Amino acid sequence: MWGCGALLAARAGSRLRCELFLAWGRGWSAAAPYSASAEPSRVRALVYGHHGDPAKVVELKNLELAAVGRSDVHVKMLAAPINPSDINMIQGNYGLLPKLPAVGGNEGVGQVVAVGGSVTGVKPGDWVIPASAGLGTWQTEAVFSEEALISIPSDLPLQSAATLSVNPCTAYRMLMDFEQLQPGDCVIQNASNSGVGQAVIQIAAALGLRTVNVVRDRPDLQKLTDRLKSLGAEHVLTEEELRKHEMKNFFKDMPPPRLALNCVGGKSSTELLRHLAPGGTMVTYGGMAKQPVIASVSQLIFKDLKLRGFWLSQWKKDHSPAQFKELIVTLCGLISRGQLTAPACSEVPLQDYQRALEASVQPFVSSKQILTMC
Repeated sequence: MWGCGALLAARAGSRLRCELFLAWGRGWSAAAPYSASAEPSRVRALVYGHHGDPAKVVELKNLELAAVGRSDVHVKMLAAPINPSDINMIQGNYGLLPKLPAVGGNEGVGQVVAVGGSVTGVKPGDWVIPASAGLGTWQTEAVFSEEALISIPSDLPLQSAATLSVNPCTAYRMLMDFEQLQPGDCVIQNASNSGVGQAVIQIAAALGLRTVNVVRDRPDLQKLTDRLKSLGAEHVLTEEELRKHEMKNFFKDMPPPRLALNCVGGKSSTELLRHLAPGGTMVTYGGMAKQPVIASVSQLIFKDLKLRGFWLSQWKKDHSPAQFKELIVTLCGLISRGQLTAPACSEVPLQDYQRALEASVQPFVSSKQILTMC
């Protein structure tokens, strides 16, 4: 598996091939783009025809590129990550399931090759990301409707652009929407090395918030701790340390958390609740342990703790496309200022998708798998 640092030379060649492709594509007229009568482009895509184990049901297939309609955009995909929600969707146990057969992938970044005659929001050369889930980003190129895309600055780091529309959005909204936090306030979270967890650490630091970050014990714990602290984490604790009696003294030196972010469930979420300040809120956005969230009656009555849930897809349904675009603009600003970087990641060529899928479900793997298309 390639590490992010070892990819610089390889990425330079990959980017060159992308630029050559796109330079050729820019020669097409925006008013008369890809024609159905032209020789069909061969699209390579990761497709699944039924739900099940991703390693068994996902196949690399050749598809024919659709003709570009007046309101359509021809996009050359550059990179697309493998997120837990992608795996859950393929398994058939997610809240949003596309019609089968489907192309996998809900997130990624592509570059516009050509546009239909009535398209005004993007132009050839622009970088774009999906406006909603279910678009199918694990393919070399595709034709999407203009409304399914959001334009972003093309000078963002590739990995940051490819991982922009899911985890950072979830992290930002959870930090902003449930408690009126002020600089100096404390947030506690589990699964702190996840994509969302790393985004929470960085966005919280940019907002002046203090974070207590809980992770599972592992052989390379010190390496992980150092990385999270380099992102802005104030404290990194293991699940076992959080359960110790001495934790009562820990919060004498800092304010008790008003917000807890839970992606695990089970005992881990119970411990988060135990350390919440009276009147605080725990937001659940995942259930990695596949165990229920358990709150004691005394916590609900005497501490007035609040239990909430968050799902980005539902947030998008409840808000306008303009509000989501505003969120993306805000996050792009953080990236441009160096306050938000991509999670630790490994870039994997599309043809090696099996290796990427297997790595994405392995325990204690802190590196997000990103499929590269060029």
